Amino acid sequence: MVTTVRTGHGAGGSPPPPPSGDRPARRAPIGERIVGVVLVALSLLPASACHFAFTTGLPSYTERYRDYAAAEPCPAHSTAEKWEDCLRTVPLTVESTEVEKQKRGGYTAFLHGAPLGDEEVGFGDPGPLLERLRPGDRVTATVWRGDVVVIGKDGVRQSSSDEPRDDAQMVAAVSTLAGLLSALALGFGAVAVARGHRPGRWRSFGKPLLGTVVITCFAVGFLALGFGLPWWVVPIVAVSVVAYAAWLFHRRRTRREQPAR
Repeated sequence: MVTTVRTGHGAGGSPPPPPSGDRPARRAPIGERIVGVVLVALSLLPASACHFAFTTGLPSYTERYRDYAAAEPCPAHSTAEKWEDCLRTVPLTVESTEVEKQKRGGYTAFLHGAPLGDEEVGFGDPGPLLERLRPGDRVTATVWRGDVVVIGKDGVRQSSSDEPRDDAQMVAAVSTLAGLLSALALGFGAVAVARGHRPGRWRSFGKPLLGTVVITCFAVGFLALGFGLPWWVVPIVAVSVVAYAAWLFHRRRTRREQPAR
């Protein structure tokens, strides 16, 4: 009796696939490489915005608020000029107002009077004063460095969008968000160039990490603003939280991909 010994070849004599350790590394197709290159290129935009914000924008923003907070009323008998470091109160006349959010993208009052001439003043909301104003009304405007920062009438005052505010924490939050989005795009772009895009990697790692980045930056920014913490706390805490979350997501994904023993 002759015993036939199978050599392990499949149908047609083709050899079995090599062990996973001997398989050649998967190279990304050209289409996936292009996607990766695009992601890497796009990551430069938020990276540039983040760099500008932290090196130029935030220092200028905080310095402007400090100058405004320290400004004193202009001398009563000095000549009114359009650009002054002091706070000058001038009477202005309302020409018209726009209190519909859909128009011109915001709430606006068109004022006229010396030393400004015709002035378009923007506001963040219609109340408490803007919605009450009518053409021909006289208002008292507080002017600083050529900008109308506050208007008042009959004891009601409203700050304009040009008034410097002590909310650098939120500016830092948006700047940190831009930096983290840049890092996320750069990371996925580099992986796509080297090994190709895999939808499973985005669903299990990229998508939850993106949500964590957005939620963390704004949450830390609001908390820092509410508790009066310095703005530099925002990037330190936000980056630390996101880094820890990325480690957790990566570990969970790795465990799911490991074969059951």
